[in-house]
Amino acid sequence: MSDDLQFLEEWIPERMDPGTVFVLEKQPKLGHAQNPFVAVMSCPRCGTLGLITSRQLCGGETMICGGDLCSAEYRLDGETINFRRVQ
Repeated sequence: MSDDLQFLEEWIPERMDPGTVFVLEKQPKLGHAQNPFVAVMSCPRCGTLGLITSRQLCGGETMICGGDLCSAEYRLDGETINFRRVQ
């Protein structure tokens, strides 16, 4: 499990450890025009890869892991990953 965000300069999926982000090229063509997908992020708990939007990358929206066995909820705060507390 990672609490700090890591960035990759090249797309190498095998090097996507939990909490790693790869920023995509040609971002405006992916997803909705108002909030396009801008990066691929591996879940900081289980490592499942998923697309994230510009608002999620900037910390304006939370994320939920899409993995089959993980439902981690987290938000980015700069380069820190903040997990939702269990209620």
